[in-house]
Amino acid sequence: MAIFEGAGVALVTPFKENGEVNYQKLEELVEEQIAGGTDSIIACGTTGEASTMTHEEHVDVIKYVCEVTNKRIPVIAGTGSNCTDTAVYLSQEAEKYGADGLLLVSPYYNKATQNGLKIHFKTIADQVKIPILLYNVPSRTGVDIKAETIADLCLNVPNILGVKEASGNFCAIADLMYLTDGKADVYSGNDNQIVPILSLGGKGVISVLSNVAPSQTHEICQAYFDGDVKRSAKLQLDAIPLINALFCEVNPIPVKAALNLMGKNAGPLRLPLTEMEPKNQECLKKTMIEYGIL
Repeated sequence: MAIFEGAGVALVTPFKENGEVNYQKLEELVEEQIAGGTDSIIACGTTGEASTMTHEEHVDVIKYVCEVTNKRIPVIAGTGSNCTDTAVYLSQEAEKYGADGLLLVSPYYNKATQNGLKIHFKTIADQVKIPILLYNVPSRTGVDIKAETIADLCLNVPNILGVKEASGNFCAIADLMYLTDGKADVYSGNDNQIVPILSLGGKGVISVLSNVAPSQTHEICQAYFDGDVKRSAKLQLDAIPLINALFCEVNPIPVKAALNLMGKNAGPLRLPLTEMEPKNQECLKKTMIEYGIL
C-alpha cells in the first residue's frame, strides 16, 4: 500500500528571530494542516530547510512532528544525505521516533553513478523497515535518477515504494510507470504538475502550495480520484498564478514570506537563504489576495 494518497505538505520549519526552531509555531502549523485536510506531512525536506539544520535539530523536528501528529495522518521524514552513513543514521532515528515513511533525496554535490545510486539507496533501505520514497530533483542535486534505476529499486527492494518526481520529465515518468507496470508510487514534486502526474497513475503530490492552501491542494487530488477530472484540472489551473509566485525565488523563500503575510509567524530563513525581494513580495501578496487566501 502507498504511504498516502493525495496532497502531502512539504512543511516549512518555523524559526524564532534568533534562529532557533520555533516548536510552538511548528505545532500550530501541523494542526492547521491536519484541519485543512492535508493527507500527509513531510518533515525536514527542502522546504523545511533541513540542509541548514544540525543533525540534532533534524532528528528533534522529526520526533516532534511525529508526536504532534500522533498517527492521525502519515509523517514522512526527509532523511536523505550525500553521505550514505549520515542518511542511514537519520533514517534509523526517524524510524525510532515514529515516522511512517522516509523521503531520500539523491546524493548532491558528490553525485553518483546510477549504480552508485542503487547501492546508496539499498544500503539505507536495508537498515530500516519503514517504507521509502526516493526524491528525484536534478535541478538541486545535479544528478538525475533514471527511470530504469527507480524501477529496479522499486521492484527489487521491498520497502522502496516509489518516488517524488521533481524533474519535470514526463517521458521518464511514463517510462517508470511502464517499467513497473504502474506499481511505483509516483508523487509530483512540482505543484504545477499535479494533474498530469495523476493522469499517469500517480498517487498525489508532495507540495509547497499546501503550506498556504492545504484544502485547495487536497481537493485537486480528491476531485481527480472522485472521477471529476475536469474540476481537478480547473483547480490546478486556478492555482497556477499562486504557484508561480511561490517559486519566483528559490523555495522556501516565497512560501515562508507567504505564511508570514498570513500571520502564521513562520519566522526568518537561515543563511544562505535571504528574505524575499520587496518587489517579488508585492507580487506574491497580490496573487494571494486574488487567490483568496489573504
